[in-house]
Amino acid sequence: MENKMTLDQELNVARRKTAKPMLWISMVSMTMMFAGLVSAYVISSNREDWVSFELPTSLVTSTILILVSSLTMHAALIAVKKQKSNISSILLVITLLLGIGFVLSQVNSFSELKQYGLFFTGPKSLISSSMLMVIVFTHLLHIFAALIVLVVMTIRQLLGKYNNGNTLGFELGSIFWHFLDLLWIILFCFFYFNT
Repeated sequence: MENKMTLDQELNVARRKTAKPMLWISMVSMTMMFAGLVSAYVISSNREDWVSFELPTSLVTSTILILVSSLTMHAALIAVKKQKSNISSILLVITLLLGIGFVLSQVNSFSELKQYGLFFTGPKSLISSSMLMVIVFTHLLHIFAALIVLVVMTIRQLLGKYNNGNTLGFELGSIFWHFLDLLWIILFCFFYFNT
């Protein structure tokens, strides 16, 4: 008796084989986009009307939050691979809360810039603060997508979907979260040493 896979099973195997490479391709394209934005920042910094300013302190807070969230995400991945569902669920919720804290802290940085008299547009706007806001906002859009992924991961974890070695979705979400964490660290260091 032959053991043949159905079309659905074959498609599922093909999806599993291509999922990580597709994520990596997406992350490379995101990296290229941010490289372009950073290049525009560097080129614009040579303008005569470029004004340097101090980074909002809430960007430091958000950096700490996303670093800690990366640790909790990694611990959640280890827990799910060891079939420790309750621990993994708790760590995912903590990661989600830290991610929300990151977003709130980033939004607060816009308020801080406004208090400094730095605006995105208008007669009082500066190219330096506008470029910073564009890059931070673009990163925030990606964080929003990652938060949606985290919510889906948490729901799937609570429903017991990640079991018996079926952790691909969890791994993909974890890779994406770590990528955005690393991307923010690079951006923050760039801004810290160039403002």
